[in-house]
Amino acid sequence: MGFFKKLFSKEKKEKLDTGLQKTKEGVWSKITRAVAGKSKIDDEVLDNLEEAFITSDVGVDTTLKIIERIEQRVARDKYVNSEELNNLLCEEISDMLARPDNDGDNLDDFEIKKTGDPYVIMVVGVNGVGKTTTIGKLAAQYKKAGNKVVLGAADTFRAAAIEQLDIWGERVGVPVVKQKMGSDPAAVAFDTLSSAKAQGADVVIIDTAGRLHNKIGLMNELTKIKNVMKRVVPAAPQEILLVLDGSTGQNAFEQARQFVAATEVNALAVTKLDGTAKGGVVIGISDQFKIPVKYIGIGEGLEDLQIFRAEEFVRSLFLAEK
Repeated sequence: MGFFKKLFSKEKKEKLDTGLQKTKEGVWSKITRAVAGKSKIDDEVLDNLEEAFITSDVGVDTTLKIIERIEQRVARDKYVNSEELNNLLCEEISDMLARPDNDGDNLDDFEIKKTGDPYVIMVVGVNGVGKTTTIGKLAAQYKKAGNKVVLGAADTFRAAAIEQLDIWGERVGVPVVKQKMGSDPAAVAFDTLSSAKAQGADVVIIDTAGRLHNKIGLMNELTKIKNVMKRVVPAAPQEILLVLDGSTGQNAFEQARQFVAATEVNALAVTKLDGTAKGGVVIGISDQFKIPVKYIGIGEGLEDLQIFRAEEFVRSLFLAEK
């Protein structure tokens, strides 16, 4: 469990708690009402909990799985009172969430294994979810961790996407490889990796178009980009990161379904959690798609994009402040 042994500073903990405050208030109040006046967890409590989770955008399937786990714990432990419920929820929900493949690597936040080739992140997601902002914040965090970073503007469908990435590149102080609007996205990706490799870059982050109106076209485009990148870095892309807007609740599930069908997503970033009470969607998406949430956005600042730690996230939602 090296992922949880890594340093989680008091400052990061406070930012997480603050960023999840709206969700916590919603979930906490619903759970409090569910157990009000109860000395033990009975069928009525479980029914109330089920309603609390579903209305917190955890999703029906994941909610039923949580309730089943609690029922099993109550049956096994014979007696569990309502005061113990939150600890029980933390244990069971943390255990359900998907873990990243490098869970036991004991790497620090935004540290990567140096292999001689750049670590390539291909970022996908619909327009408006905070994709470009997430790329900029990732670049800042990876650079701060001591990595040389290069960005690739392969969303050539919108001129604004290229301009926005350029602005982030200047702000963070990392180079952006780009071509004019309408250029072949795969060609941009190829040029980006070639340039990055020549510079000895450690991390490459590739932006891609967020169109979903034609899933077959999107799938073909993303496949072409991946195949072209492999000519330069055979292992690329090591990370296909889907960015989802947490404030959209159940709509984020549908976006996840579309992109998981279109390409081999292996990591998730859930943004805008600080402005919503729908943070429960993180739990449902991680459970349903078996794809680890790797990053969460909990504020506007560069460092408000955090590495996701399931245990800390769940504790922040379900445990009262000490």
